[in-house]
Amino acid sequence: MKVKLIELFEYNYYFNNKLIEFISENFQLKPEKAVKLLNHLINAQQIWNARINNESEFEVWQINDWNKISKINADNYSKTLEIIHNENPRNIIEYKNSKGQKFINKIEDVLFHVINHSTYHRGQIATDIKNNGIEPLTTDYIFYKRKIEE
Repeated sequence: MKVKLIELFEYNYYFNNKLIEFISENFQLKPEKAVKLLNHLINAQQIWNARINNESEFEVWQINDWNKISKINADNYSKTLEIIHNENPRNIIEYKNSKGQKFINKIEDVLFHVINHSTYHRGQIATDIKNNGIEPLTTDYIFYKRKIEE
């Protein structure tokens, strides 16, 4: 399970970086929804890492300084890898959601949620970019696997 989680987060980190680069190159068109969604998916990974590690959480929809977004993505990736290496994925965490409600889940389920959540929003970002007249990136997992296995 740990090996697969690491692989999934490598994919997540890779395409988050690619999207940051892509949006930066097309920033003059200001695809605001894409920027908002990218911040959201990056914030969500930070939030879940923080919940697992009992640290301070970002706001769900905060807009980060664009010049710092790559570093936040790298920090998220690094912290997630630390969690995968240092925690038992089957351990249960207790946390509060953004509304203050208490929940419990296994770490592996939380981490899979981060991947699923990110993939969902990358699809929304692609739609927004296309609606702004720009050909979006293809960020499907299988394309990533084909690329790294070449």
